[in-house]
Amino acid sequence: MTTSRGPRTSTEIRAYLKDRLNQALRRPGSFGGEIALRLLLDHLAYAEHQEKEWGQALRTLQSRGAFNSLGVTGALNRVLPDLRDDGVASIYTELARDRGWLQADRTLTLEEHGSLRRELIAWAAHDRTLTEVREEFGPPSVLLGGTNPFYGKTLAYLTARATEPIIFFHLWNGTSRPTETTWHPVYDEPVLLAVRSGSGAFKDTFTFTPEGSRRRPA
Repeated sequence: MTTSRGPRTSTEIRAYLKDRLNQALRRPGSFGGEIALRLLLDHLAYAEHQEKEWGQALRTLQSRGAFNSLGVTGALNRVLPDLRDDGVASIYTELARDRGWLQADRTLTLEEHGSLRRELIAWAAHDRTLTEVREEFGPPSVLLGGTNPFYGKTLAYLTARATEPIIFFHLWNGTSRPTETTWHPVYDEPVLLAVRSGSGAFKDTFTFTPEGSRRRPA
């Protein structure tokens, strides 16, 4: 006869939800995309007594133009092509960080973060690849979208100080034969479309590369 261990403690439940959220942010497609991220955040907000703060965070997103009737997906579809789940996950990564729930794999020093921000506009004025981003700025704090070297992904760079904005590098790769079921990448590796950072009007937080400007939805 199996002896019941009883219900889990609130500490165990909250730790579990945080772990699952961080896994889902890194592999959003495997977890179910935006709906799964919203549910995990809803549950965690309830467990942490942060329902009001979470609701306000969503209203702020909407006021900035980063959330509409189709969620974050609808807002991002207006600025990035062939949207993948990693782009959507980047928005929820910011919300998780604001609530103290994000677990970074690496943090930048304030000096490194400041240097990155100063270089961005000039650096993104040229087309860049995934390799170039990593060589220039090092491993990301959080890798959103998986490790497959051919597929698009989003790289996040942040400091341990929550008041410093996260810097996101949105990288893309598409198929060169859209009518075929087999995926044939356009590029040998993902290319940078835009860098995003800040909490102002959503459309103003993007700095596009030449490739990003060419592929930006009309």
